[in-house]
Amino acid sequence: MSVSFLGESPEYRAARDRLLDREIELRRLTESVAAERRRLPPGPVVREDYLFRGQGADGNALDVHFSDLFAPNKNSLVVYNMMFPRDRDDVRPGPKTGETAKLPLEVGPCPSCAALVDQLEGAAEHLLPRINCVIVSAAPIERMTTFAKDRGWKRLRLLSSLGTTFKNDYFGETAVGDQRPMLQVFQRDPETKDIRLFWSSELLYAPPEPGQDTRHVGTIEPLWNVFDMIPEGRGADWDEQLDYEAAAMMALPSTAFCRREGA
Repeated sequence: MSVSFLGESPEYRAARDRLLDREIELRRLTESVAAERRRLPPGPVVREDYLFRGQGADGNALDVHFSDLFAPNKNSLVVYNMMFPRDRDDVRPGPKTGETAKLPLEVGPCPSCAALVDQLEGAAEHLLPRINCVIVSAAPIERMTTFAKDRGWKRLRLLSSLGTTFKNDYFGETAVGDQRPMLQVFQRDPETKDIRLFWSSELLYAPPEPGQDTRHVGTIEPLWNVFDMIPEGRGADWDEQLDYEAAAMMALPSTAFCRREGA
C-alpha cells in the first residue's frame, strides 16, 4: 500500500519512503531479537529464597519470600529495581507535595525511576493477568508505600530488599550500595518449581556509542518512544521530574480538534 498525503512534496514522500524502509527493517530486527530472547537456554537457578518486606492487605508490613511472588499458573516474574534512594549525584528536585517531600533529597526516590513505574502502573491492569510484576527498592517498605500513596500507585506490588543481598546479586546496586535501575525476568519451572533468571537489562552496563541514549529499557517506555516520534526528539536537556510546571500541563481547549478545511 502506498500512502500519500494532501499537499506533500516529492522530497517529503521520497524521504518518508526511505524512512519507511528503515522502519520495516527495525520491526524485522525487533521481532528477531524478541524471538532470540525467547530461545535463551535455561539461566542460572536462584539459589536463595530472599526475604523481602512487603505490605499486606491490612496495610501492615509483612515478610515476603521470593518464591511467594509467583502466583498459581503465572510462571514469569518481572522485577524492576527502582532507585530509591536516588543516585548520589542526582540533584533534580524531590517531590513538592506529599509525605515523601519531607525526606532529605539524597534518600528520596529517583525521578526517572518514578516515571517508569508510573508507566508500568498504567499498564498493570493489562500485564497482571498474565505475569507477576514487582517493584523492588532498597528503601524501607514504609517509605515505598508512602511514596506510592503520594503518587497514586495502587496496582503494582512494592517490596523492600533492605537487609538482603538481592540487588547486589542481580546488579540492581553496586558494591558500594549505589542503586541501579535493572529490570529482570525470572521464570519458574511449573514442574520442578525451580526459579531461574531468564533475562536482565544488561544493556544498562554496555556503554552507548557517542551521541546515543543508554535506552536499556527504552523499548517498554511510552514516554521516550513518543518523544522519538516528534521533531524535537528526546531533548538534550530534558529529563524526567517528579513534578512539572503547571503551565506545561495545561490541556488544549476541547474545541482544538484537527479539522479538514470546510469540515
